[in-house]
Amino acid sequence: MSIRNVIITALLLLLFVLGSACSNTNETGGNDSDDKEGISLKLAHVGSDSHQYNIASEKFKELVEEQSKGSIHIEIHGNATLGSEADAIEQVMDGSIEITTVAPDSSFANTVPEMNIFGIPYLFQDREHVYSVLDGEIGEQLFTYVDQHQMKGLGWWEVGFRHLTNNKKEIKTPEDMKSLKIRVQPSPVWEVHMKSLNASPTPVDFNELYSALDQGLVDGQENPLPTIDSMKFYEVQQYVSLTAHTYNPAIVVINQGVWESLNEEQRQILQDAVDETTNFIRKTLEEQESEIIKKLEDNGVTITEPDRELFKDATKEVREAVKEVPEELIEKIEKTK
Repeated sequence: MSIRNVIITALLLLLFVLGSACSNTNETGGNDSDDKEGISLKLAHVGSDSHQYNIASEKFKELVEEQSKGSIHIEIHGNATLGSEADAIEQVMDGSIEITTVAPDSSFANTVPEMNIFGIPYLFQDREHVYSVLDGEIGEQLFTYVDQHQMKGLGWWEVGFRHLTNNKKEIKTPEDMKSLKIRVQPSPVWEVHMKSLNASPTPVDFNELYSALDQGLVDGQENPLPTIDSMKFYEVQQYVSLTAHTYNPAIVVINQGVWESLNEEQRQILQDAVDETTNFIRKTLEEQESEIIKKLEDNGVTITEPDRELFKDATKEVREAVKEVPEELIEKIEKTK
């Protein structure tokens, strides 16, 4: 046999052996190393590295990976790298990402309209009232609406009470809002809200907001103090009015099919981590608030304490425009102590 034929025969034999090995691996449904790698879940959000979304997401990742001994890996995609909040919601529903945390009364309310409840002005009195609502029967009821859209609600992280900012003038009364172009979340309740104050509502995606403020496309916006700080809005806004007009949780949702594919132990690890993160982020943000006010003032921002009763009276009709939210649900929240 020639040397050429010997080489060809050897190569054919090698290919046969490799093919047999691949066949055996496929028949067993994968190899041992794949099993040991566990599962990886993508968590997307639009916040910066220091935003409330990311602070909570990092804590959640730490807890999940610790409790699962590394068998569940959380892959965080912040800074809107996977798209806007609307994109993240759509991707969770179709399963291309597994988890997201978003403001429930923004784009999320376009999918789950009952979440417009968080856009009703002065519905929540203080933090204690908020937590009594979200951690009890009403919070669970709100999750039942989420269940109808290929998602499962896991918890309520903290974003905070929302306040008004602008770069034109101090806002002390509703009259000071007249004709100001205020960025709003892409949800109908916010358009009604701003029009009730004679402001001009202008929808802008959150990840484009800093640029819109900097370029003067909008005069102002409204967000909690930690958001104003973490997104550096104070660099392009001169006035903050502590209106506390609505409260924003950050709803945490997972694709329903993914949740159902997990075993009981994995589900418990995720749920426990969400719950522990909820307590952590609430405490963290409350402790930060006074420090943030001082930081804003040190950066030349004028902080104003307006008459909230005037704003409450001016926006009292907004709730009537939110047809998607059951009136009995609003009444239950008002009666909760």
